[in-house]
Amino acid sequence: MPSYRDDALVLRTQKLGEADRIVTLLTREHGKVRAVAKGVRRTSSRFGARLEPFMHVDVQLHVGRSLDVVQQVDTVGAYARPICEDYGLYTAGAAMLEAADRLVDAEREPATQQYWLLTGGLAALGERAHDATLVLNSYLLRAFAVAGWAPSFAECARCGQPGPHTAFSVQAGGVVCGRCRPPGSASPAPETLALLGALLAGDWAEADGADQRHRTEAAGLVAAFTQFHLERSLRALRHVDRTVPHRLAP
Repeated sequence: MPSYRDDALVLRTQKLGEADRIVTLLTREHGKVRAVAKGVRRTSSRFGARLEPFMHVDVQLHVGRSLDVVQQVDTVGAYARPICEDYGLYTAGAAMLEAADRLVDAEREPATQQYWLLTGGLAALGERAHDATLVLNSYLLRAFAVAGWAPSFAECARCGQPGPHTAFSVQAGGVVCGRCRPPGSASPAPETLALLGALLAGDWAEADGADQRHRTEAAGLVAAFTQFHLERSLRALRHVDRTVPHRLAP
């Protein structure tokens, strides 16, 4: 059976037998791949620490019948340590990994945009480039956009009428005009909608300057949007602290 090499992000792991581990990877060229890493739970393992969640690796895999087999691993980005050392970073990162695992459902189908998006998000967390919750919410909005559920924060999500609009409907897919507004729509502050638009566009100059109350309101809308489209909430999202600004790198 052939072998192949690819860059990958470690999404999750689970124990297998006494010393092995099943590793779920999001790869650059091959999409989501599940593979067996033999012997990595032994203290003598050469690459056990490289196959932990949040790690960015260059991995060589042997094609198996049901699961591939890890043959070699080299570190590309060691994000696990800085992320796991901080509770705020860890919970935000865990929600990102869980979302990626859910959004890239089919295995062995290329998901290059999702791979690069998650790579950038984990790097931003590891480098403390921005507040952790802002990074998380930006990642979620953009990941859903890549998956085909792009929210609208300028034009009405139903009729396309140009804004600004004052109502937000998760079911409709974004802001809605007065004529299209369904019952139960939220009425966020204009600054909150501007922040959401900035997070979707990657406008960090505007996002970083947002007030905490608008960040908190935006996070609640992103959580509702996520739950609606995934048809259940992310388990890790309930542990994310959305009320305290995260300490940035100097």
